[in-house]
Amino acid sequence: MTGHFVHDRGLCESSDVGPGTRIWAFTHVLPGARIGADCNICDHVFVENDVVVGDRVTVKCGVQLWDGTRLADDVFVGPNVTFTNDPFPRSRIHPPFFPSTVVERGASIGANATILPGLTIGREAMIGAGAVVTRDVPPRAVVIGNPARIVGSVDGRPAGG
Repeated sequence: MTGHFVHDRGLCESSDVGPGTRIWAFTHVLPGARIGADCNICDHVFVENDVVVGDRVTVKCGVQLWDGTRLADDVFVGPNVTFTNDPFPRSRIHPPFFPSTVVERGASIGANATILPGLTIGREAMIGAGAVVTRDVPPRAVVIGNPARIVGSVDGRPAGG
């Protein structure tokens, strides 16, 4: 028994999926991916090989997690969030490695946000819907816009501390 659920229209090639995780229809998880316990990976998600997803993570519909993406525990990724992993993309020309994009514990990313490669989104940060994140986001910061800018902090605590 695997301890996780894969919808009969989902494809999970990874054997490293934690108990209680649910992988829904039309989702494809490649064999090298690691997904923690009690996650909810919604419909139409693609997870590449060099991806690590922590425990209790929610990835909503229409998200692609490319090589180098790291999601810590308790992260929320809204629908159609776009992660990128190649700073200079060209057809059939790949970099020697993909920079890591790290989303730290408890951070939330709103629908349709775009996250450029090699960035860190700090603990408990909040990325507004549609934001284009071009720089690291400090812990507990709230960012919105294009390019994303800090407009406040979560719970009124100082951002970045």
